This record gives sequence, structure tokens and C-alpha cells, in this order.
Amino acid sequence: MSIVERTAAKTLKRLAKSYPALVVTGPRQSGKTTLVQAVFRHMPYVSLEEIDMREFADKDPRGFLNQYPDGAILDEVQRCPDLFSYLQSRLDEDKKMGLFILTGSQQFGLISGVSQSLAGRVAKISLLPFSLHELQKAKQAPKSTEDLLFKGLYPPIYDRKLEPHVWYNNYVDTYVERDVRQLINVRDLSTFQRFIRMCAARTGQILNLSSLSSDCGITHNTAKAWISVLEASYIIHLLQPHHKNFNKRMIKSPKLYFHDPGLAAWLLGVQSARQLATHSARGQVFETWVVSEFMKYRYNHALRSNLYFWRDSRGMEVDILVEKADRLLAVEAKSGQTVARDFFDGLNKFSGMAGKDVAGSALIYGGKQSQKRGNVYVLAWTDIHQFCARIVNG
Repeated sequence: MSIVERTAAKTLKRLAKSYPALVVTGPRQSGKTTLVQAVFRHMPYVSLEEIDMREFADKDPRGFLNQYPDGAILDEVQRCPDLFSYLQSRLDEDKKMGLFILTGSQQFGLISGVSQSLAGRVAKISLLPFSLHELQKAKQAPKSTEDLLFKGLYPPIYDRKLEPHVWYNNYVDTYVERDVRQLINVRDLSTFQRFIRMCAARTGQILNLSSLSSDCGITHNTAKAWISVLEASYIIHLLQPHHKNFNKRMIKSPKLYFHDPGLAAWLLGVQSARQLATHSARGQVFETWVVSEFMKYRYNHALRSNLYFWRDSRGMEVDILVEKADRLLAVEAKSGQTVARDFFDGLNKFSGMAGKDVAGSALIYGGKQSQKRGNVYVLAWTDIHQFCARIVNG
């Protein structure tokens, strides 16, 4: 089996020449530890999930850091929040580049510590699960959209050839609920489990907190807090509507997406790739994957997301708007294998309304043949990386 080479590896090597410390963040089991150990082979590795190492770092931070005169990889560093201020002193004193590599799977503690103590000294990269291109290069890519969406792209499923539905069950039990307990006091985990499943049913849809909280039997504020927890653990993200007021009836609420289509499919109760082929949420899960691929391309190159969406109050919508300087690229995601005329409705409506603000239009679909239809680039799902490399990185 071929080793899956991570696109972010080159980015980390480049950044390590210019910054005293690097931060690699992302969901649990996305391959952060494997990546940093592969890129920085010469550096000692310390996991602050281990109780003895965490106690050492908490009780004697100077002594702990002095154990590593040439730097180290500090895994799950948000577990020791007081360590950040001592890291600041150490980085300022040594003035070496690439001295410490920090990783973490919870944004709250990690980003807060970096912002308060290490601002200007750290380059940050977010590592999501595999991209399709990474699997294609390793010759491990699923052959169909159904297989791709059912399996998802978390590394352990491919590295160890695990059954997706078994792995996702353990992932939610072991990692997601554990992070929830660390971040907030959830008295009834069964209610939270229902909440995350309700979120999966809404992937690719406008977030309506009132409806979500009502369906789960929780308060509006609780739903808002739990959404923040899922964001902090890199389970979901919220795609914002583009801020430019193309018309006064524009929807202002964000859209909810899971970072991984396989996790969303499992939470929806999908038991096989074949079942997903006719599932009512197939289109939502496919759109979820397309958005995640765009984000991975940006994140792997240490860039912020430049993605938005557009929808008016009458339901006319463009799934993705890619911001390119002062212009926008409009993108639709359709899971069908045959290009239908109505696939272009949202793109045509938006292009006619936005005029010169539109840099181009594209349709990514579940078929096999890339082509051009009028002014719209029609991309097969397997060609999404080429599109990202040419267009999204603008």
C-alpha cells in the first residue's frame, strides 16, 4: 500500500524557515502527529495527553522546556495553557526558526494561547482529513462518488483499511464526546448525540438555531454553545453568506457543513455506499465534500478560507462563491452523473445579477467527463484538484 503524502508537508517545511514556532491544528485523527513527525524527524516528540508529561509541564514549565534545548514537537499543547507564556520567553531568547512544533485538536485553548502569548512568532496551518488528490497520488482513491462519500477521508480508514461505519461509531464515542466533556458540562450525552445527528441532517443547509434547538428539546443558547463546540473540535464549520449586498433580500444566516462527508453520512444512518446512491441527503453530502475539498486546498497552503455562498429569500442560490481579489467565482455542486439544464439556474441568475463582479462560473458534478457549457466550466468530481489549483488559489 502506498504511503499517502500530505500536501501540507511542503508548506510546513517552508514556514519552519521563517517562524520560531509552527501550530498544526485540526480534528482528531486527521493525521497531525503523523505529519509533523514525518516532516521534523530530528525533533523529539512529547504528547501532553500523557498525564506524567502534562503534570511536568504544568508544575515546572521552565524545567520542562529546558529538556529540549534544540526544540521539540509538543502534541495537544492546549492541554497545558500556562505553557504558552513560557514558550514566548523561550522563543524570544533563542531566536531560532522552527524551534517548536505545536499541535492541537481543540481551537478554543490552542488559538487563545497562541493569540495571547505567541502572536507574531507562530505560523498556523489547519490539517483536515485527506484530500481526494492526496489519495489519488497514493492510488487509494475511491472509484465512485458513493464510495467516497460513504468512506469519508479520515486517514485511519485508509491506513488500516477499516470499516467506515465501525470506525465512525468509535470516533464519535471516543473523541467527539470526550472533547465535549472537556469543553462544556453536558449532563445528558444522549441529547448531545441527538443534536449532532440533527446537525448532520442539516449539512449543506442554512443554519436555523431555533428549529435545531426545538427539534432537540434544548434552549436556543444551548444549541448555539454546542455549535461552537463542534466548530472548535473541527467537526463542523459555518459558511457565511457573501457580505456584498447584491440585493436587499439576501439571506444573512450561515450554512452548516461537516468537515468530512463520511462522518455526516454515518450520522445520517447510512450503512453502505449502495444505500447512499439513493439516499435523500446524497446531494447535501456531495456538496459537503466539495466545500471541504476547497477548504483543504487553502488550508494545506496555510491560507484562510475564501469561500462564501449566496442565497436570496426566494430560494435562488449559488452553493459556493470563491473570493478572488475584488471579484467572485460562482460554483455549483451537483451529485448527479448526468448534466441537467436546471443545474445552471442558480449560476445564470447570479451572473446576470452580479454582472462584472463575477470572474467565472463552474459546476462540479458526479459524472466522469469535464467539459465547457457556454460560459460555465463543468468539472468531473475526479478533477476537483486541478480546478482548485487553477482557480481557487486566487
